[in-house]
Amino acid sequence: MRINLSRWLISAAVLSLTACTPVQDENYGYGYVVVHEAFWGAEHDTPYPFTTSGEITCSDHVELGRGVFFNPVGFTDESYVGTPLNKAAADIIKLSRITPNVPYRIKPGMDLSEAREIGLKVCDEQMG
Repeated sequence: MRINLSRWLISAAVLSLTACTPVQDENYGYGYVVVHEAFWGAEHDTPYPFTTSGEITCSDHVELGRGVFFNPVGFTDESYVGTPLNKAAADIIKLSRITPNVPYRIKPGMDLSEAREIGLKVCDEQMG
């Protein structure tokens, strides 16, 4: 059986983006956190930074670190590439030569620090 190396490398790169080991926690679900504008203000100090509800996820890359992404509701399966929320996520996308393909994004000028913190907690849960 002959293995096509380029196909294998592409699969590995995409898998590194999407294959996070899901860990269930009462606050974090299975490898993601659901966010919604109506509930954001109760637990966060910054305004809701996204244009719609969705999920904040994590992808851990060996060389680039923990990437945090936002995927809107309806665009959360593995065929979609979310909006990167930190440098590691942007670098993962750049290295993989893919682009985000979700229609909803970040509101202009918003503080993403709390959203990134949520994503990094997801990473911590997955690693634990």
